[in-house]
Amino acid sequence: MADEIGIAGNRVRSFVERVEQLESEIAELNEQKKEVFAEAKGEGFDVKILKEIIKIRKQDKDERDEHETLLDVYLRAMETAEPEAEPMKEAA
Repeated sequence: MADEIGIAGNRVRSFVERVEQLESEIAELNEQKKEVFAEAKGEGFDVKILKEIIKIRKQDKDERDEHETLLDVYLRAMETAEPEAEPMKEAA
């Protein structure tokens, strides 16, 4: 029947099995990454900060500079803005 519809079953199986193998490897790598973060946490490092450093290192210099500039601009804008009156909380 495969010949009738023009699909090479062996080729389809090959693609599926390769993707399944990659998914298995990704899961294994993710587990190893969790172990590294657990080790860092055990030694007193802040995992959230380590993840932020990793995120920053992935950016190119221009992207990182733009991000830092916008962050600084937004923070300064918030500091100079007059605080709004807090909305009244409704009774539960």
